[in-house]
Amino acid sequence: MASIKQIQVTFDCAQPERVARFWCEVLGYVVPPPPEGFATWDDFDRALPPEHQGSAFACIDPSGVGPRLFFQRVPEGKVVKNRLHLDVRVGTGLVGEERLAALEAECARLVPLGAVRVRLLPADSNNESCLVMQDIEGNEFCLD
Repeated sequence: MASIKQIQVTFDCAQPERVARFWCEVLGYVVPPPPEGFATWDDFDRALPPEHQGSAFACIDPSGVGPRLFFQRVPEGKVVKNRLHLDVRVGTGLVGEERLAALEAECARLVPLGAVRVRLLPADSNNESCLVMQDIEGNEFCLD
């Protein structure tokens, strides 16, 4: 049985490059080099048939540890809650007011990038607090 070596997280979206660049800022990811034979991603995109131009974009963890994120254009908009979402781990190991401060600081950094604060899920007997957010196309993620 073959073992899985890597995973990729794929987002359906309306504007792949815009959403990818948002997540680059959130996670400290980078845009990978364009395919061989192309000086830029714009050059590569212009070489595609018109119906495929702007249809996909990707970003990667510069350390090579995190998964590749792939963004693909789809015709329909987001209608219901995500079945899968990313947890951006900014409060790991923190509790109480210290954790809330870390979550709020990260929220304050992301809102000017286009993120939307949805709600605070306060700590309970099982979980520490987290902040539910949305990216620039309304996909939910948590600051955890």
